[in-house]
Amino acid sequence: MRFLTLFLTLFLSFQSHAKLDDGIYANLHTNQGDIIIKLAFEKTPLTVINFVGLAEGKKHSNIQIGKPFYNGLKFHRVINDFMVQGGDPKGNGTGGPGYQFNDEITDLTHDKGGILSMANSGPNTNGSQFFITHTATPWLDGKHTVFGHVVKGMSVVNTIKKDDFIRKVKIIRVGEKAINFKTDEAAFKAYNEKFIDLEITIKAKKREKLISFVKANYPNAKVAEAGHYVQINQTGTGDSPKSGDLVKVHLSIDLDDGTNMREAGKPLPFAAGS
Repeated sequence: MRFLTLFLTLFLSFQSHAKLDDGIYANLHTNQGDIIIKLAFEKTPLTVINFVGLAEGKKHSNIQIGKPFYNGLKFHRVINDFMVQGGDPKGNGTGGPGYQFNDEITDLTHDKGGILSMANSGPNTNGSQFFITHTATPWLDGKHTVFGHVVKGMSVVNTIKKDDFIRKVKIIRVGEKAINFKTDEAAFKAYNEKFIDLEITIKAKKREKLISFVKANYPNAKVAEAGHYVQINQTGTGDSPKSGDLVKVHLSIDLDDGTNMREAGKPLPFAAGS
């Protein structure tokens, strides 16, 4: 009887997974039911490696290696018609895995309910916390990493209340690419190093573009200690202000794309030396 029960369980599991397209999926077994999420491992590899690695206990964190990170954690934040948030070992929104990593902003957006996205406390502060949307939340685009979407169990997402919890997370791999995609600590480090190198390259190119723009448009500009450029078109007359004196300056701010951020005409007061 025990063998028959095990066989039926495996058979039903195989049947349900056979309906899934190629990809990597996370089955969140919650106290309200199952939520199956397809993970965007090709567009956001670092984020998916982190999530899967934590879920399977293969990623180094502040808990014992080999122990599934998400099992037993609560949905500590639930806002109706917005989202459900979980993944915090402290259960109050302040916890994480003991490290942070950078955003992976792609063309994936918060365009519907069922979007899986990383929670953060600002740019490049990702850890273990995530949220699933109830509806489209476009104001989060560019600020949070979208790394998956619900393919089954949206009714469960909409049922979840604060302090409901994840019993366990099961990772399902369908297809050769998904099976061969590594999600351990070594894979995380390798992708993270590539990501950091790419960020450095992008910043260097932006800097080169800025320098070329300044040379072409402000040939007499000098680099200030803080790294910005200053060009004096006309030297003022009269006594120089002492540190702390209140002075006024006419200031115009224009971006390199022609956007005017501030027009001259209204003096801007500030303390000299501040």
